[in-house]
Amino acid sequence: MIIFKETKGELVSVKQKGFRIEKELQNLIEKNLNTIFGIQMIQSEFTFKNRRFDTLCFDEESKSFVIIEYKNKENTSVIDQGFSYLSLLLNNKSDFLLRLSHHFNKVMKLDDVEWSSSKVIFISPKFTPYQKESVNFKDIPFELWELKRFEGGLVGLTQLFNDSTENISGSMDFGNSVIEQVTKEIKSYDLNFHTENIPDEIIDLYEEVDRRIMGLGDVKKVYRRMYIGYKTKSNFVDIRFNKKNLWMWVNLRVRDIDIKFYESLGIRDVSSIGHYGNGDFDLHINLKSDINLLMSLIKRSYDKQS
Repeated sequence: MIIFKETKGELVSVKQKGFRIEKELQNLIEKNLNTIFGIQMIQSEFTFKNRRFDTLCFDEESKSFVIIEYKNKENTSVIDQGFSYLSLLLNNKSDFLLRLSHHFNKVMKLDDVEWSSSKVIFISPKFTPYQKESVNFKDIPFELWELKRFEGGLVGLTQLFNDSTENISGSMDFGNSVIEQVTKEIKSYDLNFHTENIPDEIIDLYEEVDRRIMGLGDVKKVYRRMYIGYKTKSNFVDIRFNKKNLWMWVNLRVRDIDIKFYESLGIRDVSSIGHYGNGDFDLHINLKSDINLLMSLIKRSYDKQS
Protein backbone atom coordinates (compact mmCIF):
# COMPACT_ATOMS: atom_id res chain seq x y z
CA MET A 1 0.00 0.00 0.00
CA ILE A 2 1.42 3.37 -1.06
CA ILE A 3 -0.06 6.47 0.59
CA PHE A 4 0.28 9.92 -0.95
CA LYS A 5 -0.47 13.38 0.41
CA GLU A 6 -1.77 15.96 -2.05
CA THR A 7 -0.17 19.39 -1.84
CA LYS A 8 -1.26 21.98 -4.41
CA GLY A 9 -2.07 19.30 -6.95
CA GLU A 10 1.14 17.36 -6.44
CA LEU A 11 1.35 13.96 -4.74
CA VAL A 12 4.07 13.35 -2.18
CA SER A 13 4.54 9.84 -0.83
CA VAL A 14 3.96 9.39 2.90
CA LYS A 15 6.59 7.31 4.65
CA GLN A 16 5.56 4.17 6.47
CA LYS A 17 6.19 3.89 10.21
CA GLY A 18 6.63 0.44 11.66
CA PHE A 19 5.60 -0.83 15.07
CA ARG A 20 8.55 -1.03 17.45
CA ILE A 21 6.96 -3.77 19.52
CA GLU A 22 3.87 -5.94 19.11
CA LYS A 23 2.18 -4.23 22.07
CA GLU A 24 1.95 -0.97 20.10
CA LEU A 25 -0.04 -2.77 17.44
CA GLN A 26 -2.25 -4.42 20.06
CA ASN A 27 -2.98 -1.17 21.92
CA LEU A 28 -3.99 0.59 18.71
CA ILE A 29 -6.47 -2.13 17.77
CA GLU A 30 -7.92 -2.62 21.25
CA LYS A 31 -8.70 1.10 21.58
CA ASN A 32 -10.60 1.00 18.28
CA LEU A 33 -12.25 -2.44 18.21
CA ASN A 34 -15.77 -1.13 17.80
CA THR A 35 -14.75 1.33 15.09
CA ILE A 36 -12.84 -1.26 13.06
CA PHE A 37 -14.71 -4.53 13.63
CA GLY A 38 -17.88 -3.57 15.51
CA ILE A 39 -17.05 -5.95 18.37
CA GLN A 40 -16.48 -5.68 22.12
CA MET A 41 -13.35 -6.54 24.02
CA ILE A 42 -13.96 -9.05 26.79
CA GLN A 43 -10.39 -9.13 28.05
CA SER A 44 -6.91 -8.19 26.94
CA GLU A 45 -4.17 -10.76 27.60
CA PHE A 46 -6.71 -13.44 28.55
CA THR A 47 -4.88 -16.44 30.02
CA PHE A 48 -6.50 -19.84 30.24
CA LYS A 49 -4.82 -23.20 30.83
CA ASN A 50 -1.36 -21.74 30.26
CA ARG A 51 -2.37 -20.24 26.90
CA ARG A 52 -2.59 -16.50 26.38
CA PHE A 53 -5.08 -14.92 24.00
CA ASP A 54 -3.92 -11.45 22.96
CA THR A 55 -7.46 -10.07 22.81
CA LEU A 56 -10.65 -12.00 23.60
CA CYS A 57 -13.71 -10.35 22.04
CA PHE A 58 -17.41 -10.94 21.47
CA ASP A 59 -19.40 -10.04 18.38
CA GLU A 60 -22.94 -9.23 19.53
CA GLU A 61 -24.26 -9.17 15.95
CA SER A 62 -23.22 -12.76 15.25
CA LYS A 63 -23.33 -13.77 18.94
CA SER A 64 -19.90 -15.35 18.67
CA PHE A 65 -16.45 -15.20 20.22
CA VAL A 66 -13.63 -13.55 18.29
CA ILE A 67 -9.99 -14.11 19.19
CA ILE A 68 -7.49 -11.53 17.94
CA GLU A 69 -3.79 -12.28 17.66
CA TYR A 70 -1.09 -9.83 16.63
CA LYS A 71 2.03 -10.59 14.62
CA ASN A 72 4.88 -8.09 14.42
CA LYS A 73 7.21 -10.75 13.04
CA GLU A 74 6.83 -12.97 10.00
CA ASN A 75 8.35 -16.18 11.32
CA THR A 76 5.37 -17.66 13.13
CA SER A 77 2.62 -20.00 11.94
CA VAL A 78 -0.98 -18.86 12.01
CA ILE A 79 -2.82 -22.06 11.17
CA ASP A 80 -1.46 -24.12 14.09
CA GLN A 81 -2.02 -21.31 16.57
CA GLY A 82 -5.50 -20.54 15.25
CA PHE A 83 -6.74 -24.12 15.46
CA SER A 84 -5.18 -24.54 18.89
CA TYR A 85 -7.03 -21.50 20.27
CA LEU A 86 -10.36 -22.48 18.74
CA SER A 87 -10.02 -26.01 20.09
CA LEU A 88 -9.37 -24.59 23.56
CA LEU A 89 -12.48 -22.41 23.25
CA LEU A 90 -14.75 -25.21 22.01
CA ASN A 91 -13.56 -27.72 24.60
CA ASN A 92 -14.08 -25.30 27.50
CA LYS A 93 -17.33 -23.53 26.63
CA SER A 94 -18.55 -23.22 30.21
CA ASP A 95 -15.38 -21.39 31.27
CA PHE A 96 -15.59 -18.90 28.42
CA LEU A 97 -19.31 -18.49 29.04
CA LEU A 98 -18.57 -17.60 32.66
CA ARG A 99 -16.12 -14.91 31.54
CA LEU A 100 -18.75 -13.58 29.15
CA SER A 101 -21.37 -13.53 31.94
CA HIS A 102 -19.02 -11.49 34.12
CA HIS A 103 -18.47 -9.01 31.30
CA PHE A 104 -22.18 -8.45 30.59
CA ASN A 105 -23.14 -8.80 34.26
CA LYS A 106 -25.85 -11.34 33.51
CA VAL A 107 -26.14 -15.11 33.34
CA MET A 108 -25.34 -16.35 29.85
CA LYS A 109 -26.45 -19.76 28.59
CA LEU A 110 -24.76 -22.03 26.09
CA ASP A 111 -27.34 -21.28 23.40
CA ASP A 112 -26.76 -17.53 23.83
CA VAL A 113 -23.54 -18.03 21.88
CA GLU A 114 -23.25 -19.08 18.23
CA TRP A 115 -20.24 -21.34 18.77
CA SER A 116 -20.17 -22.41 15.13
CA SER A 117 -19.33 -18.82 14.10
CA SER A 118 -16.25 -18.48 16.32
CA LYS A 119 -13.17 -17.18 14.54
CA VAL A 120 -9.61 -15.95 14.92
CA ILE A 121 -8.41 -12.65 13.45
CA PHE A 122 -4.69 -12.23 12.83
CA ILE A 123 -3.38 -8.69 12.44
CA SER A 124 0.12 -7.88 11.23
CA PRO A 125 2.00 -5.22 9.25
CA LYS A 126 2.87 -8.01 6.80
CA PHE A 127 2.14 -11.69 6.30
CA THR A 128 4.46 -14.13 4.59
CA PRO A 129 3.38 -16.02 1.46
CA TYR A 130 3.39 -19.18 3.60
CA GLN A 131 1.01 -17.64 6.14
CA LYS A 132 -1.31 -16.45 3.39
CA GLU A 133 -1.30 -19.80 1.64
CA SER A 134 -1.86 -21.75 4.86
CA VAL A 135 -5.33 -20.23 5.29
CA ASN A 136 -6.31 -20.39 1.63
CA PHE A 137 -9.33 -22.64 2.18
CA LYS A 138 -12.90 -21.42 2.00
CA ASP A 139 -13.97 -23.00 5.29
CA ILE A 140 -11.07 -21.90 7.50
CA PRO A 141 -12.34 -19.75 10.42
CA PHE A 142 -9.46 -17.27 10.26
CA GLU A 143 -9.11 -13.74 8.90
CA LEU A 144 -5.83 -12.04 7.98
CA TRP A 145 -5.65 -8.24 8.20
CA GLU A 146 -2.60 -6.19 7.27
CA LEU A 147 -2.24 -2.96 9.23
CA LYS A 148 0.25 -0.31 8.16
CA ARG A 149 1.00 2.95 9.95
CA PHE A 150 2.24 6.07 8.17
CA GLU A 151 3.55 9.48 9.08
CA GLY A 152 0.95 12.12 9.86
CA GLY A 153 -1.22 9.76 11.92
CA LEU A 154 -2.44 7.78 8.91
CA VAL A 155 -3.31 4.09 9.24
CA GLY A 156 -4.26 1.61 6.53
CA LEU A 157 -6.06 -1.66 7.27
CA THR A 158 -6.64 -4.26 4.55
CA GLN A 159 -8.28 -7.67 4.81
CA LEU A 160 -6.59 -10.38 2.77
CA PHE A 161 -9.37 -12.40 1.17
CA ASN A 162 -8.88 -15.95 0.04
CA ASP A 163 -10.49 -16.92 -3.24
CA SER A 164 -10.20 -20.67 -2.88
CA THR A 165 -13.15 -22.99 -3.42
CA GLU A 166 -11.31 -25.87 -1.78
CA ASN A 167 -12.28 -27.20 1.64
CA ILE A 168 -9.59 -27.84 4.20
CA SER A 169 -11.17 -31.23 4.96
CA GLY A 170 -10.25 -32.38 1.47
CA SER A 171 -6.67 -31.15 1.67
CA MET A 172 -5.33 -32.05 5.11
CA ASP A 173 -4.65 -35.30 6.85
CA PHE A 174 -7.13 -35.71 9.66
CA GLY A 175 -4.50 -37.37 11.76
CA ASN A 176 -4.54 -33.96 13.45
CA SER A 177 -7.43 -34.34 15.90
CA VAL A 178 -7.46 -30.62 16.77
CA ILE A 179 -8.12 -29.56 13.17
CA GLU A 180 -10.70 -32.32 12.75
CA GLN A 181 -12.63 -31.29 15.86
CA VAL A 182 -12.65 -27.57 15.01
CA THR A 183 -13.67 -28.03 11.36
CA LYS A 184 -16.56 -30.29 12.39
CA GLU A 185 -17.98 -27.78 14.87
CA ILE A 186 -17.24 -24.44 13.24
CA LYS A 187 -19.21 -23.99 10.05
CA SER A 188 -18.60 -21.90 6.97
CA TYR A 189 -21.79 -20.36 5.63
CA ASP A 190 -22.27 -19.27 2.04
CA LEU A 191 -25.02 -18.68 -0.49
CA ASN A 192 -25.40 -22.40 -1.20
CA PHE A 193 -26.11 -23.00 2.49
CA HIS A 194 -28.98 -20.49 2.40
CA THR A 195 -30.49 -21.48 -0.94
CA GLU A 196 -30.67 -25.22 -0.40
CA ASN A 197 -34.20 -26.44 -1.25
CA ILE A 198 -35.33 -22.88 -2.06
CA PRO A 199 -37.51 -22.48 -5.20
CA ASP A 200 -35.88 -20.90 -8.25
CA GLU A 201 -38.28 -17.97 -8.29
CA ILE A 202 -37.25 -16.94 -4.75
CA ILE A 203 -33.57 -17.27 -5.67
CA ASP A 204 -34.18 -15.10 -8.76
CA LEU A 205 -35.92 -12.53 -6.57
CA TYR A 206 -32.99 -12.55 -4.16
CA GLU A 207 -30.45 -12.09 -6.96
CA GLU A 208 -32.19 -8.92 -8.10
CA VAL A 209 -32.44 -7.57 -4.54
CA ASP A 210 -28.79 -8.47 -3.94
CA ARG A 211 -27.73 -6.68 -7.15
CA ARG A 212 -29.59 -3.54 -6.12
CA ILE A 213 -28.20 -3.58 -2.57
CA MET A 214 -24.59 -4.12 -3.66
CA GLY A 215 -25.03 -1.24 -6.11
CA LEU A 216 -25.65 1.22 -3.27
CA GLY A 217 -21.91 1.67 -2.72
CA ASP A 218 -19.23 0.21 -0.48
CA VAL A 219 -21.20 -2.73 0.92
CA LYS A 220 -19.82 -5.84 2.58
CA LYS A 221 -21.83 -9.06 2.54
CA VAL A 222 -21.56 -11.43 5.52
CA TYR A 223 -23.04 -14.91 5.73
CA ARG A 224 -24.48 -15.88 9.11
CA ARG A 225 -26.24 -19.10 10.02
CA MET A 226 -29.67 -17.45 10.22
CA TYR A 227 -29.36 -14.78 7.51
CA ILE A 228 -27.19 -12.91 5.02
CA GLY A 229 -26.19 -9.49 6.32
CA TYR A 230 -25.30 -6.38 4.32
CA LYS A 231 -23.18 -3.81 6.12
CA THR A 232 -21.15 -0.65 5.92
CA LYS A 233 -20.17 0.34 9.46
CA SER A 234 -22.88 -2.02 10.72
CA ASN A 235 -25.62 -4.16 9.16
CA PHE A 236 -28.30 -2.10 7.44
CA VAL A 237 -30.39 -5.04 6.17
CA ASP A 238 -30.42 -8.80 6.80
CA ILE A 239 -32.07 -11.35 4.51
CA ARG A 240 -33.35 -14.84 5.33
CA PHE A 241 -34.65 -17.26 2.71
CA ASN A 242 -38.08 -18.81 2.96
CA LYS A 243 -39.68 -21.15 0.42
CA LYS A 244 -42.45 -18.61 -0.15
CA ASN A 245 -40.64 -15.27 0.19
CA LEU A 246 -37.60 -13.31 1.31
CA TRP A 247 -37.76 -12.37 4.97
CA MET A 248 -35.81 -9.27 5.98
CA TRP A 249 -34.85 -7.10 8.92
CA VAL A 250 -34.15 -3.43 8.26
CA ASN A 251 -31.92 -1.59 10.69
CA LEU A 252 -34.10 1.41 11.41
CA ARG A 253 -35.86 2.53 14.57
CA VAL A 254 -39.59 3.04 15.06
CA ARG A 255 -39.12 6.81 15.06
CA ASP A 256 -37.33 6.71 11.68
CA ILE A 257 -40.20 5.83 9.35
CA ASP A 258 -43.95 5.96 8.78
CA ILE A 259 -44.69 2.24 8.98
CA LYS A 260 -48.05 2.61 7.19
CA PHE A 261 -46.26 3.70 4.01
CA TYR A 262 -44.64 0.25 3.79
CA GLU A 263 -47.63 -1.91 4.78
CA SER A 264 -47.69 -3.65 1.38
CA LEU A 265 -44.33 -5.22 2.32
CA GLY A 266 -45.85 -6.91 5.34
CA ILE A 267 -43.71 -4.75 7.61
CA ARG A 268 -43.96 -5.29 11.37
CA ASP A 269 -42.59 -3.53 14.40
CA VAL A 270 -40.65 -6.27 16.23
CA SER A 271 -38.79 -3.97 18.62
CA SER A 272 -40.51 -5.47 21.66
CA ILE A 273 -40.07 -9.14 20.75
CA GLY A 274 -37.07 -11.35 20.10
CA HIS A 275 -35.97 -11.53 16.48
CA TYR A 276 -33.05 -12.29 14.23
CA GLY A 277 -31.24 -9.54 12.41
CA ASN A 278 -30.86 -5.87 13.28
CA GLY A 279 -33.27 -3.01 13.79
CA ASP A 280 -36.92 -2.65 14.80
CA PHE A 281 -38.65 -3.99 11.68
CA ASP A 282 -39.11 -7.18 9.73
CA LEU A 283 -40.87 -7.56 6.39
CA HIS A 284 -41.19 -9.96 3.48
CA ILE A 285 -41.48 -9.81 -0.29
CA ASN A 286 -42.29 -12.43 -2.92
CA LEU A 287 -42.73 -10.32 -6.06
CA LYS A 288 -40.22 -8.31 -8.09
CA SER A 289 -42.79 -5.52 -8.25
CA ASP A 290 -42.13 -4.93 -4.53
CA ILE A 291 -38.42 -4.23 -5.02
CA ASN A 292 -38.62 -0.49 -5.74
CA LEU A 293 -40.55 0.23 -2.55
CA LEU A 294 -38.28 -2.14 -0.63
CA MET A 295 -35.14 -0.41 -1.91
CA SER A 296 -36.43 3.00 -0.84
CA LEU A 297 -36.55 1.62 2.71
CA ILE A 298 -33.20 -0.17 2.48
CA LYS A 299 -31.58 3.01 1.10
CA ARG A 300 -32.72 4.91 4.19
CA SER A 301 -31.13 2.29 6.39
CA TYR A 302 -27.95 2.30 4.27
CA ASP A 303 -27.65 6.09 4.55
CA LYS A 304 -28.17 5.96 8.30
CA GLN A 305 -25.53 3.24 8.88
CA SER A 306 -22.92 4.67 6.47
